[in-house]
Amino acid sequence: MSDAFSTRVLNVASGSGETVVDLTRECEAFLRDTAGGRDGLLNVFVPHATAGVAVIETGAGSDDDLLAVLHTLLPADDRWQHRHGSPGHGRDHVLPALVPPHATLPVIGGRLELGTWQSVCLVDTNRDNPRRQVRLSFLG
Repeated sequence: MSDAFSTRVLNVASGSGETVVDLTRECEAFLRDTAGGRDGLLNVFVPHATAGVAVIETGAGSDDDLLAVLHTLLPADDRWQHRHGSPGHGRDHVLPALVPPHATLPVIGGRLELGTWQSVCLVDTNRDNPRRQVRLSFLG
């Protein structure tokens, strides 16, 4: 049986465009390696100022809808006071206020307890940073 606390860092290639990356399989694999069939909590944390974590449906258009809504709420134009990077990059620094950089999820019997259509996703609108880290932590 594993320790009460385990952690792992994922290196994610998010590319140079706005994207939603499904991390559910990686979360499940981490729990298979660490949870030992126990109940607990999985924390997913993105240590970046311009990315977030969402629990949403993927594959049926919801991920694209999320990016469209974010683009409407946070347009990539010159309105932002934070101006380094690509045009409109200041909006990427506002993203974590709307899509937080973390999620804490229940683990029951060593398995991630998600709803039927829910997936754990990295949300990244920052075109200037094509590589991200995501920290997974299990507390049993």
